[in-house]
Amino acid sequence: MQVSYTSWFLDAFNYAIATNMDVLNLSIGGPDFLDLPFVEKVWELTANNIIMVSAIGNDGPLYGTLNNPADQSDVIGVGGIDYNDHIASFSSRGMSTWEIPHGYGRVKPDVVAYGRDIMGSKISTGCKSLSGTSVASPVVAGIVCLLVSIIPESMRKTILNPATMKQALVEGATKLSGPNMYEQGAGRINLWESYQILENYQPRASIFPSVLDYTDCPYSWPFCRQPLYAGAMPVIFNATILNGMGVIGYIESPPIWNPSDDVGNLLSIHFTYSDIIWPWTGYLALHMQIKDEGYQYSGLIEGNVTLTVYSPSSNGEEVHQSSTCVLHLKLKVVETPPRSRRILWDQYHNIKYPPGYIPRDSLDVRNDILDWHGDHLHTNFHIMYNMLRDAGYYVETLGSPFTCFDASHYGTLLMVDLEDEYYKDEIEKLRDDVLNEGLGIAVFAEWYNVDSMVKMRFFDDNTRSWWTPVTGGANIPALNELLAPFDIAFGDKILNGDFSINGEQSHYASGTDIVMFPKGGYLHSFEFQDNSEASATQNILSSGMTKVFPILGLIEVGKGRIAVYGDSNCLDGSHMVTNCYWLLRKFLDFTSRNIKDPVLFSDSSKTNKPLHVDKSQLPVRRTDVNFSSYSSVVGKDLICHRDARFEFWGTREYGIHQHIGRNRKLPVYQPIDMASDANTTMGLNLKSDEFTIQDSSRNHSEVIDRNKSRTSIDFLGLLNRDEVDVPMLMAGQWMIPLLVALTCFLLYLSWRMRQRRRRRRKGSVSGRLMNMV
Repeated sequence: MQVSYTSWFLDAFNYAIATNMDVLNLSIGGPDFLDLPFVEKVWELTANNIIMVSAIGNDGPLYGTLNNPADQSDVIGVGGIDYNDHIASFSSRGMSTWEIPHGYGRVKPDVVAYGRDIMGSKISTGCKSLSGTSVASPVVAGIVCLLVSIIPESMRKTILNPATMKQALVEGATKLSGPNMYEQGAGRINLWESYQILENYQPRASIFPSVLDYTDCPYSWPFCRQPLYAGAMPVIFNATILNGMGVIGYIESPPIWNPSDDVGNLLSIHFTYSDIIWPWTGYLALHMQIKDEGYQYSGLIEGNVTLTVYSPSSNGEEVHQSSTCVLHLKLKVVETPPRSRRILWDQYHNIKYPPGYIPRDSLDVRNDILDWHGDHLHTNFHIMYNMLRDAGYYVETLGSPFTCFDASHYGTLLMVDLEDEYYKDEIEKLRDDVLNEGLGIAVFAEWYNVDSMVKMRFFDDNTRSWWTPVTGGANIPALNELLAPFDIAFGDKILNGDFSINGEQSHYASGTDIVMFPKGGYLHSFEFQDNSEASATQNILSSGMTKVFPILGLIEVGKGRIAVYGDSNCLDGSHMVTNCYWLLRKFLDFTSRNIKDPVLFSDSSKTNKPLHVDKSQLPVRRTDVNFSSYSSVVGKDLICHRDARFEFWGTREYGIHQHIGRNRKLPVYQPIDMASDANTTMGLNLKSDEFTIQDSSRNHSEVIDRNKSRTSIDFLGLLNRDEVDVPMLMAGQWMIPLLVALTCFLLYLSWRMRQRRRRRRKGSVSGRLMNMV
């Protein structure tokens, strides 16, 4: 493998800027989009009006394998096709993974060009055949140079810029039939069409892609694979803003949804977008949600999203340049599916490379040591996603903590290959969701062995530092804490081998074992090779001891059901040997619908006594790693992000359950405020010590942190907020009414007691008078 250093590229980019270069091709790339000196120098280079063209990468046909800098929005990213207009197998696929887990990736590549069996010159003499996106990229760079040449040199820097050229390329490209948007981008490069666009070009802004059409399959995959419906997590579509008017731009006012008819009012869209469009590009994310009144609607919703971009005048005039962009939407909507058909995918607790050394899941794979494909339903788990849709399931993505969803809406929470920690509130809520709400959990874990992690350490010449894994294939200590209320735990073995269940052959690739499981469940064990002590840096794992290990368990707990398995490689398209989609379907049959497969629930696999080890023998966390640098949980505030339901944005919990102790819902009171909008409601969230104002007229939340001035009331220590399930009081707007009511009540009691004493004295005197008579 060839090695290069960031400093080399910085020198080359500085030379390009100093010599006022027009076009620069870069037939290299890598997965580290957080190499900030490199990324920021690319921004500087394009900000200096240099058009950069770069190869998207040769890591196909895997998804989520875009290389940097081609995955940057200000760079023209090029994929490869063959002479039959088929996407080359080696060409990397989108989406971008910068935005995960809280957002959604952008469409890349931008365009594709011929990149297989291309004839080129040898270094010495003659010609040779070349293949790769590194070949397709200079083809596009040559086309860009031709397009640059049609503009008079005196006007070149005024009219042409990276955004202008990308507009010409993506709007002139020919869309191929078959590949989706994350395989081909806008389509095959078309020199003539792009030339005609540039011939009469006037500086403007635009959106790419300019259309999202749920009826255009497979191009609009994955959106066309699953329609919208009421009650679902928002579907996010992340488009790129191209600003051909200037290197810097601004959005004049919030984007507007313009439905084509009244049915379109069933669609609610929240927008997030770039505060500053620089250099030349920005983003526009649509968070789309069907309103609750549309739960029985089935049909199409059409309309446009418009936004206006403006840039300062380039010639010093006071009047700025302005342009209105349009994004066309054609969305398919269905009635809300039943709970048993709805699956929630946990994206929030996934950690990928970069920023940390997150190791590969299968230790058999030597040439790809990092877990960098995003671990998303639409990247390396896209085949599994298609399988679930074919099986009739509706799959939604959770990029926020477990406190941010309503378990009563979902049959199963699907947890696959997770590396992050869990908030205490998440553990408590998930326990309640399973026991009392009937939520099912399907867990696919991974290896975790500290000794092997230490052996995987390597010295990085580029950063001049030692790199060591921050966790294993999965974070087993954290997962064990999450499953502890159900007496389930995984061990620290690294197991390899093949096994069969009812004729279904499966490969166990660096999976772990189950070491704790309750009585009354169903546990399956198989013979595997234990490579826990083997060096993970060897090409092939050392031969270990062969032994029988439990790896698969199923159990009913309260109203819910849990299924656990020690390996996720059979669901991951990256380095899969054999798939286990059959097992996932059987898991979901059980967890979502309580359908029990006779083989998985055979009498011979039923546990008559609990499987148990001392807690001191469970895998432990590494103490030599600053995990907070990579975690979305450790050292972070618990908050529902913008991929949660709109009404929960910026809060700590969805507020529907009545939890025990401090996880409870408080009544919402309508304040009397003559200066505020009548649609504003106000509520308190004890769990977060936050005061939340929800303004339904503007569809956003303002969260006021009260931690610095927290005041609680505990009447003589009689109210224990962690155990007693009674309403609790906070100082605030209720304090004065409370004290007034309490004072009145005490005055009333005092008055009653005085009255009673008077009646007693009066009765006593009357009795004495009667006796005297």
